[in-house]
Amino acid sequence: MKIFNTLTRCKEEFVPLREGNVNMYACGITVSGEAHIGHAYQALIYDIIRKYLEKKGYSVKYARNYTDVDDKIIAKSRETGIPALEYAAMMIKNIDALMRRFQVDDPTIWLKATENIDNIIDFISRLIDSGHAYATERGDVYFAVESFPGYGKLSGRRTEDAYESVRIENEENKRDPLDFALWKSAKEGEIYWASPWGNGRPGWHIECSAMNRRAFGEQIDIHGGGRDLIFPHHENEIAQTEALTGKPFAKYWIHNGLIKVNGQKMSKSLGNSVLLKDLLDEYSPETVKYALLQTNYRGDINITDSLFPEADKHMYGFYKTLADVEASGLEAEGGAQDIDDEFDKAMDDDFNTAKALADLFGHFKRIKAKLAAGDEGAVRDARQIKKTYGLLGLFRTEPKEFIAYYEAKSSGDIPEDVQELIKARAEAKAQKNWALADELRAKIGEMGFAVKDTKEGPVVTRI
Repeated sequence: MKIFNTLTRCKEEFVPLREGNVNMYACGITVSGEAHIGHAYQALIYDIIRKYLEKKGYSVKYARNYTDVDDKIIAKSRETGIPALEYAAMMIKNIDALMRRFQVDDPTIWLKATENIDNIIDFISRLIDSGHAYATERGDVYFAVESFPGYGKLSGRRTEDAYESVRIENEENKRDPLDFALWKSAKEGEIYWASPWGNGRPGWHIECSAMNRRAFGEQIDIHGGGRDLIFPHHENEIAQTEALTGKPFAKYWIHNGLIKVNGQKMSKSLGNSVLLKDLLDEYSPETVKYALLQTNYRGDINITDSLFPEADKHMYGFYKTLADVEASGLEAEGGAQDIDDEFDKAMDDDFNTAKALADLFGHFKRIKAKLAAGDEGAVRDARQIKKTYGLLGLFRTEPKEFIAYYEAKSSGDIPEDVQELIKARAEAKAQKNWALADELRAKIGEMGFAVKDTKEGPVVTRI
């Protein structure tokens, strides 16, 4: 199995630090706002990588983090009047519910910045003692970039080039503009923790290094995140971790591509964010996954008006064929090993989901031919597809349920006020407000529609 290592800029044979075991960390979400499709995509990719490594026989320990204190969260706290920790906890609860709707599994370990303050302070203290960091009179602590000669090896930026793109903050207190904050002194009204340098809170970069050290020790096999994190976040993680340990931090650095909307980078400033909640209110989780996984994880995904409707149509076609297999009356034992082998061949080449999904068209063409010939091999092929591609989160539901979802959605005969009630009920269920969900189901019934919950989301039909 080969994976592309951002650090070496080439595909490498995967060999973990300890035979048979993989320690893997992926940067998670800063909970300052609602989860968007970029958050969902990153969570999906590393969930799939974890599952494929397990399929290959590795014992995988996989950690993700929530950044639950930072400048944006503090700004949201001021805006809403909700204390910062309460606001972060509320957002984590909402995001967790959405990810479960999206059918992405939890990591082995959840990590939160606010639950690691002592660990972070210890890490910073050790960097100061070793001469790699310094405290200012104001109570801020910075990492001294010039103390780490390898700075820039992940991003390929020379130190002098990095000056042009690094964010300069509190420059008057720094020895060098490129130095980055490990501890930020508290401003009036901000949340804070006591430290040897005064009241304050962690800088963003130190959180991941300290939490990695707590979860895995000094080294890990795989560190992942979005490509936008390569510089400065992951570059800074390498600097502060390797300055402390004197050892390579992560053996393999993996970065997924970014989400674009009609060719433009998705961002709040452009007002083109695609929220996960909105997508799941309209599409099956499997449809969204199929759409995203058609691009290899390192490439950017361009969301156009046709992306999800086309994915919906393809999944409907696949499920129609699976339903035809079930209705054929053909019987067979076992599965089609060649389908699983082709899938592994694609995934062994840097987790190439795009190739694996492209292969589906050939597999289903073969199933249709076997069905026409009355060949029981159609049953083995269909069974193997459901088993193998279940790793990508596909074909996990009953064909009749997906078909009902698609046909009801495509009929266009559900009034807008009923659709709003359906969305409100889905939100109530995500919040585990069962009483409200039942009340909304009853209202939907009074309006002449029945709602049935399936793995693909609610299926609505006229009574």
